[in-house]
Amino acid sequence: MWHRETSLQGFDAVVIPGGFTYGDYLRGGAIAALAPILSEVRRFAENGLPVLGICNGFQILTEAHILPGALVRNSGRKFVCRKIAVTPHNTDSFWTEGCKGVLHMPVAHNEGRYIADEETLERLEQERRVAFIYCSEEGEPTDEANPNGSAANIAGILNDRGNVLGLMPHPERVVAELLGGTDGRSILERLSDA
Repeated sequence: MWHRETSLQGFDAVVIPGGFTYGDYLRGGAIAALAPILSEVRRFAENGLPVLGICNGFQILTEAHILPGALVRNSGRKFVCRKIAVTPHNTDSFWTEGCKGVLHMPVAHNEGRYIADEETLERLEQERRVAFIYCSEEGEPTDEANPNGSAANIAGILNDRGNVLGLMPHPERVVAELLGGTDGRSILERLSDA
């Protein structure tokens, strides 16, 4: 959809992909969050339909206040581009239901450090809205496994209904062995259920 569109009539799901909207000149996703189509994405999410924001899409969802918190500059103040490990922290939402064990996906971001105030972080944890955390190969959250310094090793979060997922790693880049793995399928195959 073009960003100036105002309707998602006929769509069963929304995916907001990664990709430096407006060059991330203000903050990642800040200008894109003002696009007319985002009002419709908000309505779509409120109606319980599936919405997935990947990387810059996650930034847009937080900037549009569809998801809480913010994504800011990586703690190392450098662009991070490599394959990382994540594990599902919640496996009973629409998006995480088929995810098991350690998943390997690439990240490519400069502003991927998830932050929120303590109250929000506690609420996300208590309500089981932390979808994925950065982890070691053994599935343990460690500082070394966290590529950007995200609070509580958060790689992705859900809205309160579990139908909206914001995720910094790129599942779409690992859907075939030819691309270097298939771990992203467990998330993206959920779209066939939409």
